[in-house]
Amino acid sequence: MIISKITRQKQLNDRYNIFTIKNGKEEYAFSVDEGILIKYQLQKGMEIDSFLLSEIQFNDDIRKGYNQAVNYLAKVKRTEMEVEKFLKTKIEGEFIVGEVLTKLKEMKFIDDEDYAYSYVRTQKNTTDKGPEVIKREMKEKGISHQLIQTSIQKISYEEQLASAKKIAAKLVGSNKKESKRMLGQKIEQTLRRKGHSSSIIQEIKIELAEVNETMEESEALRIQGEKAKRKYSKYEGFEYKQKMKQYLYRKGFTVELIDQYFEEIVE
Repeated sequence: MIISKITRQKQLNDRYNIFTIKNGKEEYAFSVDEGILIKYQLQKGMEIDSFLLSEIQFNDDIRKGYNQAVNYLAKVKRTEMEVEKFLKTKIEGEFIVGEVLTKLKEMKFIDDEDYAYSYVRTQKNTTDKGPEVIKREMKEKGISHQLIQTSIQKISYEEQLASAKKIAAKLVGSNKKESKRMLGQKIEQTLRRKGHSSSIIQEIKIELAEVNETMEESEALRIQGEKAKRKYSKYEGFEYKQKMKQYLYRKGFTVELIDQYFEEIVE
């Protein structure tokens, strides 16, 4: 096979068409990437045997797959498994896919370790997902178990708790008509679905119970306060305030809650 002509492709400027003479006529033989053209110094009049042709086409397939993968990775970071799945839809041959992946890793276009830490950081800063959901998502993307375990440690217990508190507070605010039991179940189910651990959920439930207890006590204080106001309505000034406080204290309310109640009255 002797090269009779080389032309640049119109749609892909980095690829070239190679022509040869067959049965007295010039016809298209194959195409190569610009890098392959330069590497093998392909030119008009050059003779190519079957062994050299196989080598050229093998390396051109690798180059073609590499370029496709780079374009695939241009906008979004991806794991090795995601890139491998993509390449298998574009390239025939496991060995060629493997060669492309090796080259991509050498050039740091694929780096599962960097991806794992970056993914955890992004999910922590932009979502309310708990560790279990993030770990499951990374597993689905092909991140190794060891990398998942080490990268997820970047989310501290305090950060997990703060995220869970925000979820619980939002549910409390939007479910004011729910009973304590139903609200507690809804919060627990939501936190589990979002991937928060049992220890985090338990801590939220304890805190929620304390908040509910305080809310109920405050409501009871207001009811007793209204009774006290009617009972001591004939008194004024300091004496009125003292009798009110003594009455509420005898009813079992703390000094802190009583003082808070009087602040609300003043406001």
